[in-house]
Amino acid sequence: MIAGTVLLSMGIFYLLASPTSAQGIDPPENPIRTLSDAPGERIVTPLEKRLIDEGLVNVRELDPSIIVDLKYASRDNFMGASVYGDFNEAYLRPEAAEKLARASRILQRRFPNLRILVGDALRPRSVQRKMWVLVENTPMQRYVANPKGGSMHNYGAAVDVTLYDVKTGEEVDMGTPLDYFGPLAQPALETDYLNTGELTREQYGNRIILRNAMRDAGWHVLRIEWWHFNAFPKDFVRRNYSIIE
Repeated sequence: MIAGTVLLSMGIFYLLASPTSAQGIDPPENPIRTLSDAPGERIVTPLEKRLIDEGLVNVRELDPSIIVDLKYASRDNFMGASVYGDFNEAYLRPEAAEKLARASRILQRRFPNLRILVGDALRPRSVQRKMWVLVENTPMQRYVANPKGGSMHNYGAAVDVTLYDVKTGEEVDMGTPLDYFGPLAQPALETDYLNTGELTREQYGNRIILRNAMRDAGWHVLRIEWWHFNAFPKDFVRRNYSIIE
């Protein structure tokens, strides 16, 4: 209990003293996503039109300050392949989209220079099947949900998110990249890695900043991925929503 109390105190200290809470920040010169292609001012892909017809919400319609850079719309991911094609927008169920906008407001009240960056949101099962084909019978299969049962992403009720600092124009250091599948990415093991020095106090504190904002907005933490959050418990999602094909 003493060690846990010390670690908690360290996390609280970081939240109060972190240099990322600086005020009076100018916007970055080269943000990952500009707002010139905001919803309504760009070409809507066929997939996106289908999502709109099914009642899903583009999160940037609720909060244009949210940055979207889908990890699986490029080759810069654990599969080394793009599975989204020309689609690069974050859609969610309306209730989940509201929660993400709430988390964004909470985060910016506490740390005005930080923004939420979405690496994945609604992932149609058609995309899940593409991922499954790439990882099936490989060591990475364990990290991708079988499309038969589906992932919380397939319901439009989960997000993969990290932090972006508009002062530096870079993603915040979280200790691992988003979609790094190893023990160092697991929130359940963070205090162990903090003790060994494999996770720095700054990296740990950054994860706490993200986690606190998301939790306070009603999101649920996944114990094996610091970046993944569910809008609702899994059983609730399966009872109340259907998979988006």
